[in-house]
Amino acid sequence: MAIDVAAHITEIDRHGFTRIRGVLDSGAVAELLSDLGRIETEEGIVPADNDFEGTRTRRAYNLLRHGPSWEAVAVHPDVLAVVEGVLDPGCLLSSLSSIRIEPGETDQPLHADDQLIPLTPPHPPVVCNTMWALTEFTADNGATRVVRDSHRWGKPTYGGDHPTEPAIMDPGDVLVWNGSLWHAGGANRTDRDRVGIAVNYCAGWIRQQENQQLGLAPDRVARFPRRLQELVGYSVYQGLIGHIERRSPIDLLADSTSNPDAGTTMVWDRT
Repeated sequence: MAIDVAAHITEIDRHGFTRIRGVLDSGAVAELLSDLGRIETEEGIVPADNDFEGTRTRRAYNLLRHGPSWEAVAVHPDVLAVVEGVLDPGCLLSSLSSIRIEPGETDQPLHADDQLIPLTPPHPPVVCNTMWALTEFTADNGATRVVRDSHRWGKPTYGGDHPTEPAIMDPGDVLVWNGSLWHAGGANRTDRDRVGIAVNYCAGWIRQQENQQLGLAPDRVARFPRRLQELVGYSVYQGLIGHIERRSPIDLLADSTSNPDAGTTMVWDRT
């Protein structure tokens, strides 16, 4: 069922966040959960030792290198349409990681995802992030906690105390928010893991959180759909930013005989 993209964009503009229900069906959720378990085991993923990442939270980064299931998440048409409406179609995939909040984890410090970007708030959105629920997200198991309307207030005091509300979700739902929104991962007071996938985007002129040009092998990126190649950084923003001798980096992945769409017209050629 098609979603009302404009309504979700409006809700983000007004309140800083929106929830898209039923993006993934139960089969897709089960597939991602199973593959994530494999990745965590093979990679030996253990909790970090800092307050932000959590001492009882396991995070797997750079998930795009692990197969097509993760590629599909990054370019899901409904979610991407909302993100592009908040930023613009020239946006980049900033990072793709998992967040498994285990029993006993405490509240994450309150923060905004664009807090380190040296812009004076409030400003136009430059970061738009998403959290994909692979398990239930409840008030007790670590659901992302948000501060409604805070994307218009300015940068929060990192770790400050402020009333929040839990973003309750079912498996397959997606939370989308303006990167200026004050939020935090919640404490897990249950006996079960809370598992989500963080798929984060940024404006096309901002450096990505994960360095995907080095973190992803070029032969893997060459097999990506063109839209995903653009999102991971093999694109030219507004016909200017990111070119290589007047050509798109996509030209490095495939020549024009194997990829007739390769190349991007430079802004100078359109004036």
